[in-house]
Amino acid sequence: MKVYEGTILTVDKQDSVVRYLVEDDGRIAYVGNDLPESYSNAPVEHLGKRVLCPAFVDTHEHLAPFATFNAGLNVMDARSNVQIKEMVAKFAQRCTANIMVAFGASPYSVEEQCLLSRADLDEVCPNKPVFMVKYDGHACVVNSALLEKVKDKVCKLRGYHPETGEMNQEAFFAVSDYITNSLSIPELVTNIQKGMDYLAQRGIGMVHTVSGVGFTGNLDISLEKWIGRSAQSGFQVRVFPQSMDVSVAIKRKLPRIGGCFACALDGCFGSHDAAMIEPYIDEEGGRGVLYYTDEFVTDFCKQANRAGLQIELHAIGDAAFRQATKALKAALDDHPRTDHRHGIIHACLPTEEGLDICAEYNIQLPMQSSFIDFPQEPDSFLASIMGQQRTDALNPLRSIWDKGIVISAGSDAPCTDPDPVLWMQRACNHSMPEESLTPQQALRMCTYNGAWTSFDEQERGSLEPGKIADFCILSGNPYEVDPTTLGSLKVEGLILGGKPYEQQRQSFVSAVVKGMFSKAKI
Repeated sequence: MKVYEGTILTVDKQDSVVRYLVEDDGRIAYVGNDLPESYSNAPVEHLGKRVLCPAFVDTHEHLAPFATFNAGLNVMDARSNVQIKEMVAKFAQRCTANIMVAFGASPYSVEEQCLLSRADLDEVCPNKPVFMVKYDGHACVVNSALLEKVKDKVCKLRGYHPETGEMNQEAFFAVSDYITNSLSIPELVTNIQKGMDYLAQRGIGMVHTVSGVGFTGNLDISLEKWIGRSAQSGFQVRVFPQSMDVSVAIKRKLPRIGGCFACALDGCFGSHDAAMIEPYIDEEGGRGVLYYTDEFVTDFCKQANRAGLQIELHAIGDAAFRQATKALKAALDDHPRTDHRHGIIHACLPTEEGLDICAEYNIQLPMQSSFIDFPQEPDSFLASIMGQQRTDALNPLRSIWDKGIVISAGSDAPCTDPDPVLWMQRACNHSMPEESLTPQQALRMCTYNGAWTSFDEQERGSLEPGKIADFCILSGNPYEVDPTTLGSLKVEGLILGGKPYEQQRQSFVSAVVKGMFSKAKI
């Protein structure tokens, strides 16, 4: 038993702030402003200026790719291609993997205003294959050594550009599949465990991972299920298989299906393949890409909904959002369910008609507030390709919130860094001020709403008696600081099941075998 005394942000229905929280045997025994006599002899931790809040939930992350890329080279902070080349050259000297993985390249955050080319990578790393992933996770640049290995697999696919080394659309997915299949199982498991440790440092106690990126037999879905079930220190994983084949979820006894990749209805703005109702306004123009017909998406949603699965679909552009909302509406009209918790991931450019459907049919939105004022894809660039009016309409958090639609927060890692403090900072300081959330709403988005999204709200997501003692310690009170300074807050500790988080330390054999036989929720 332990008593925490100080500022406790419960994120209950009233957003209560109390003075005491009592943890007993991994659960919350009491919260309130007066400590009952029965707890007077328990050890006390005085928080001082620190505050307690529920553990954060990342409701959209590609855990296996994030873990793989996190073990590679992150170039997001580079501000020139010259700097990226220097980073690649240095990393190549210590990289022991067969294929060097780097991520975060953006033509919009470097002074050259273009991606590196195949020739650039050949100059600094001619012998080891290099896989440089674009920030949006929908394109990459490869060097000649890697191109030689994959060209037979990608040369006839859309998005194949051997002269520059850039691969996007179907060609990118094929290269990505090749990379993931080149990893050994022990290497992948170790990377995922280190990824969990990284998330825990950010105060994240639960992650919703979208899995299924090209492993033979969808091995990564099974692995994430097993590793999630055997995770130590109380870390929680909820697996969404990225498939349009309902049997992929059913045969693994997973209650949900969806994500990106195979479940992506379109691409993204930076690659000009986010599906738009009206054309892009720059020279490239076009309306982007809808990967599936309306009929196909609707049929999938009907099958999944009738099977009792929770569905999540990727939709970036307004045409994709329209397709997603109509398909989910048709599925629920076909087979009504009162508590399905279907969702549309990203929802960057929602339509008014689609939002009305979401409000009426209780469709939730796992959104990425990190995309607001995103350095890798700045508003000035977006305005140049889609116009100011549509740019101003992106990620309308307040409008969505005011309609009563549940918004949760996800990183889309590795596309952005999984940083809940940043999620709150961006949500409360929207580039369109009228679309900003309050700090209370932002914290709820990052905690309770995330737990609710995966039917975990009875056990987690708020600090209330009877719930599991999952909470983190922040350096200050997000309710009281100037919203513009929210980003200065620090996560100073993560408590899961009443105990301080400790690093994952199982062998890959132990993690897999325990997970195969565990009955833990996944």
